[in-house]
Amino acid sequence: MKWPDTITAGEIEQHEPLVRRVLAPNASPYTYTGTQTWIVGNQTDVAIIDPGPVGSGQSAGDPADIHGEGHVEAILRAVGDAKVTAILCTHTHRDHSPAAAPLKVATGAPIIGCAPLVLRDDGPRADSAFDPDYRPDRVLGDAEAISGDGWTLEAVATPGHTSNHLCFALRESGALFTGDHVMKWSTSVVSPPDGDMSDYLASLQKLYDRDDRVYYPAHGPAVHNPRQLVRGMIGHRRQRERQIVTLLEGGEGHVPNMVAAMYKGLDPRLIGAAGRSVLAHLIDLQNQGRVATHGDGWHLIGQA
Repeated sequence: MKWPDTITAGEIEQHEPLVRRVLAPNASPYTYTGTQTWIVGNQTDVAIIDPGPVGSGQSAGDPADIHGEGHVEAILRAVGDAKVTAILCTHTHRDHSPAAAPLKVATGAPIIGCAPLVLRDDGPRADSAFDPDYRPDRVLGDAEAISGDGWTLEAVATPGHTSNHLCFALRESGALFTGDHVMKWSTSVVSPPDGDMSDYLASLQKLYDRDDRVYYPAHGPAVHNPRQLVRGMIGHRRQRERQIVTLLEGGEGHVPNMVAAMYKGLDPRLIGAAGRSVLAHLIDLQNQGRVATHGDGWHLIGQA
């Protein structure tokens, strides 16, 4: 299968016997080719993971632009005559969970998965804002599972990108649906105050310690070397931390200047995302007792 040349919004793609995918029409610099809704199960019954967006509601080019027209209908076509046992959400950004409500109306299936969370942060968003209308019928805790005919999905708590983020492990095949926590095409945005770098790194380590066979993220291609990718992501974050410390040692303590020094040639549309991740690293270093705020900037402890 080629990627992403053959990807078409609304197209149904079978990835393995129990897993197929429908792509939402919301491609952007923040969502890659769009949100991927995963359908797990068989002709008898299925679960829907990350139902995705509905409607547009934003101007073109806005980071929260979600362009989800027709996606619910595409999901229902993919489900066919199967019973929908559950509608699962990894987290509540508006490119992931809004279609849960109309799917529940159409199928009668309960909305299950992450806890509700609505938060307005204090900086530019690099991804879709939170879905204020998400109403789960059941919240899954870490290691809780739901099952259907020949399939079982287990929740894996992975806070960091958001505090309510879950992955879902398909026990029968060794697949892990990673939402926005691990993606091959891009690192995940960690945007304070809800995004937490310490939690994110701990969740990466948690996945590294597992033995999942393949990752199916909510954006971008499947990951067939999951532990190798996760190890590289942990190393990348540690490298960013070292870059920040080096800049602080040189007297640079302002986030915009750090972004300019650390992210050469970055797409201007992604500068806000980079700034949020740098801030998340600084807050993590502050919690370690290594840095502190200084006026409108930051400095190393013991360095005026």
